[in-house]
Amino acid sequence: MEELVIRDADVVDGSGADAYRADVVVDGGRITSIVKEAAAAGCQRPKARRELDAEGLVLSPGFVDMHAHSDLALLRDPDHTAKAAQGVTLEVIGQDGLSYAPVDDRTLGEVRRAIAGWNGPGDDIDFDWRTVGDYLDRLDRGIAVNAAYLIPQGTVRALAVGWEDRAATPDELDRMRRLVAEGMEQGAVGMSSGLTYTPGMYAQHAELTELCRVVASYGGYYCPHHRSYGAGALQAYEEMVALTRQAGCSLHLAHATMNFGVNKGRAPELLALLDEALAAGSDISLDTYPYTPGCTTLAAVLPSWASEGGPQETLRRLADEETAERIRHDLEVTGSDGCHGVPVEWDTIEISGVGDPALADFVGRTIRESAERRREAPWVTARGLLLADRLAPTILQHVGHEENVRAIMRHRVHTGGSDGILQGAKPHPRAYGTFPHYLGHYVRELGVLSLEECVAHLTSRPAARLRLPDRGLVREGFRADLVLFDPATVAAGSTFAEPRTLPTGIPHVLVDGRFVIEDGRRTDVLAGRAVRRTPPA
Repeated sequence: MEELVIRDADVVDGSGADAYRADVVVDGGRITSIVKEAAAAGCQRPKARRELDAEGLVLSPGFVDMHAHSDLALLRDPDHTAKAAQGVTLEVIGQDGLSYAPVDDRTLGEVRRAIAGWNGPGDDIDFDWRTVGDYLDRLDRGIAVNAAYLIPQGTVRALAVGWEDRAATPDELDRMRRLVAEGMEQGAVGMSSGLTYTPGMYAQHAELTELCRVVASYGGYYCPHHRSYGAGALQAYEEMVALTRQAGCSLHLAHATMNFGVNKGRAPELLALLDEALAAGSDISLDTYPYTPGCTTLAAVLPSWASEGGPQETLRRLADEETAERIRHDLEVTGSDGCHGVPVEWDTIEISGVGDPALADFVGRTIRESAERRREAPWVTARGLLLADRLAPTILQHVGHEENVRAIMRHRVHTGGSDGILQGAKPHPRAYGTFPHYLGHYVRELGVLSLEECVAHLTSRPAARLRLPDRGLVREGFRADLVLFDPATVAAGSTFAEPRTLPTGIPHVLVDGRFVIEDGRRTDVLAGRAVRRTPPA
C-alpha cells in the first residue's frame, strides 16, 4: 500500500490551467497517481497508509525561491522555518556574485567578511569545503528544503584576480573559465554576478561575456545583479541582454525592478525592452519580491573605488579623514555607483541589523533619525557605524515604487524570489513573507494575478528555468514537493515592525513526499538536498 493520499484537494497544478478537485497519491517521494473528481464520479478511491483530508485547501507544487541568501542558514539552522513555513521547497543560492565556493583559504576569509551582513560571520560553521562540488555534498547531508547553486562570479574573480579594479590578464581569464567550468561540471545551475559589489563590479563586458560562454556550453544560465537599479537602470538591463545574446547564454534578471525617484512609473520601458529581446529569440526570465523597499548592506552604497582591495582596505579608507571626505562627496553630491548613481537620501536608509549587539540602538531607525538623535551629520553617523561594526550593518532601502512592482510581476517571464536576508534584528519581511504575500495580498486582495497564474509564476516557470524535468507541476511521476494552503486565509505574517512572524494559512508542506510542515508546525524532517544541474539533452 502506498504512503499517502491527499483527499479532495483543489489542485492548482502549476501549469496556469484552472484548478480541479482530485485525490493525489504520494509514494517514494513522488506523485504516483492523480484521481480527478474521485468522490463525484463514485469511482474506487485510492487508498494509502495515511490519508490527509484537504477539503477547502489548494494543493500546488512547492514554491521555488529563485533568489535566496540561505547559503549558511541552511547549514546553521536545520529548522529553517523562515522558508519552509512559506511553502518554499527549493531555494537558489550563490546569489549576487558572492558566496562560499569555489574558494581557497585566503578568499574564504575575505568573502566571509565581505558578506557577513548577508549571512553572518560564519563563526558557527565548519567550512569543510572549498569547491562547488564539496559544498553541494555538504548540503546533501540533510537540509530543510532543497537548494540549487549559482557559481558566484565575484568570488571567482577574487580567487583568480583579487579585489583590485583592473582587467584580468589572459592567464587570469583562463583560470576563471576553468573555475566556472569546474563548478558547472560539479552541479551548479549557472553563474551569478553582483555588478554593484566588489570585486565582481570590476569585470568588464568582454570578461563577463567569456564566462557566460562557458555557462552556456553546460546549459546553465546567467543571473546578474546588474550595474544599476537607479540612474542607469535601463542601460544596465540593455547591457545584460546584449551580453548574453552575444554569449548565447540564457539570462535570468535578479530582483528585477526600477527603483529610486528617477524610475518612478518606468517599468513599462523595461518590459518593452524585454519583449523586444524575447521576440528576437533571447531566452530571458526574471524574479521579483512583492515589496517596494530593497535590502542590502550599508557598505554596498559606498563608491566602488572605496571598496577596492577588499574589506580591510575599505575600513582603512573610512578611517582616513581625507579619504572619508571623498567618499562622502561621492555619496551625497555625485551619486556613487554603489548607490546606483543616485545621491544618497539618508532618510530612506534604515538600519535592519548590526553585527555588534552594543550597536543595537541603531536598528529600526534611518541614518537621518540616528544622526538627529546624536546631533551630527548623517554621514558622520553612517561612517562611524561602518567603522564600529566593521562593515556588518544591513539596511532597508526605501526607494521602490508600487506601480513598478505590480507591472513587472504581471510579465509572462516573471518568477518569485525573496532576496531574503535572514540576518539582523529587523530583517526585511520578504525573508519570512514573500510567497504568502503574493498569494494573500496580490492575488486574493488586489487581484493583480489570478491564483492559477501566480502559482505558475512560483513553481513551473522557475523549474523550467532551472531545467528540472520532474519538478514544478502536480503531475504523475513528478517529485512530491508540495504545498497545501487555504486560499481564503493565506497571508504573510511578517511586517516591517515584526519581520520574523510566520505566515498563516499554510498548514502542510512536503519535501520529497515527507512533511516538513505538518498542521502548521515544523517537523524534524530534513528531506532537502542539493539539486544539481540537469545536463542538456
